Amino acid sequence: MNIFILSGGNHPYEESTPILKEFLTNAGHSTIITEDASKIENTTYMNQFDVLVFNTLRVGNLAFTKTQQECLKNLISSGKGFICIHISGCIPDNWQEYREITGGGWEMAKSFHPPFSKFNVKTNKKHPIVNNVPNFETNDELYMNIEYENDNEVFLTANADEGTYEWRDKPVLMPAGEYPLGWTRKYGNGKVMVTLLGHNGLSFKTKEFQKIILNGINWSNNS
Repeated sequence: MNIFILSGGNHPYEESTPILKEFLTNAGHSTIITEDASKIENTTYMNQFDVLVFNTLRVGNLAFTKTQQECLKNLISSGKGFICIHISGCIPDNWQEYREITGGGWEMAKSFHPPFSKFNVKTNKKHPIVNNVPNFETNDELYMNIEYENDNEVFLTANADEGTYEWRDKPVLMPAGEYPLGWTRKYGNGKVMVTLLGHNGLSFKTKEFQKIILNGINWSNNS
């Protein structure tokens, strides 16, 4: 498949995006990587791609313009597969409809997570994206207090114990519970997969994580 990868922003993408490209290429996919979101505006150019993969943080001066927002909506609703990794699902203040596309994600004003650590991830074997992926251990961030739509079809979760951690220079009580870390949904004719995993290069080296991304690409391009 031909895959469009949008990278860039305030995250260690210099670590993770090359690993993403490597395992997609090894699986037989052709990839184009860019940090230039204006390419989304070129319909003729974008028509060559089967799936869009976002490994990016689009806030501040990297925020999508109104034109880019409309073009992205049209691309996905017309049937392009969309894979949204980690904080790529961050809901922009000026574009709440992005939540309708992704089904939720990081909210700058309210979301938080414990320190980067090793934890166990549970896979929902009834979901086609992970029916061949066992439960696994990863090194990553466990996102909490995210935006979330109730009609998401969850395929990844992780449990956390209660703890108090420093967050933006003050202690925050982070509650115990089971947290969604991956889900799918539809947006128009497009199939969308979101995983909140994938903070850095170490996270991307987890073999099960790579399998989930590859499975998600196949799933999102299968009508």
